[in-house]
Amino acid sequence: MIGHRKGHHLEENQRCQFGMPHPEGYRKALRLMKQAEKFGRPIISFIDTPGAYCGVGAEERGQGEAIARNLCEMARLRVPVLVVVLGEGGSGGALAIGAGDELAMLSHALYSVISPRGFASLLWKDPSREREAADSIHITAGDLQALGICDAIIQEPGEGAHTDLRQTAEAIRSYLITAVSRQLAKSEQILLDQRQMKFRRTARYHEPAAN
Repeated sequence: MIGHRKGHHLEENQRCQFGMPHPEGYRKALRLMKQAEKFGRPIISFIDTPGAYCGVGAEERGQGEAIARNLCEMARLRVPVLVVVLGEGGSGGALAIGAGDELAMLSHALYSVISPRGFASLLWKDPSREREAADSIHITAGDLQALGICDAIIQEPGEGAHTDLRQTAEAIRSYLITAVSRQLAKSEQILLDQRQMKFRRTARYHEPAAN
């Protein structure tokens, strides 16, 4: 199991960069994924990050290269990779440990290439339109399942996962037991082919025919 680490209070969040990994974190994750592959162990990835750490030092140490390397290597892993978005999955920071065979999301989780506030700032030059942006970029579990990006929605307690951790953990466990068994039943070649096709289908679109 690998995953992003966040804190339970402000000081712990600050120590963890609010769940935003440095390039060394992604390289450590890749090392562990390759170790799992060597011993034939399925990989379970828990995502909860607003994105990769974007400081100058992280860029100097190859943040972009670390993310790209993980994407390339995860596409070729010969063992099942199951991904669960626990809270927020932001941009390449999430995808760098999220290129798997199945993607599940907690029912209140979000998964997006950019935050609604960042989207509004870039597209409309007006960050106050973040609510409008959130509606238009389809970042909820339900939206992403309808788009074929999210494979399963894991139901949380009505007031959120944090209100009943035991119930939430049991729901995640139940999904993972079934999903791991489903993926282990596949041959190595089918596993690789289906994983690559899953990402080839993502964001596919058709242009209307010209009149």
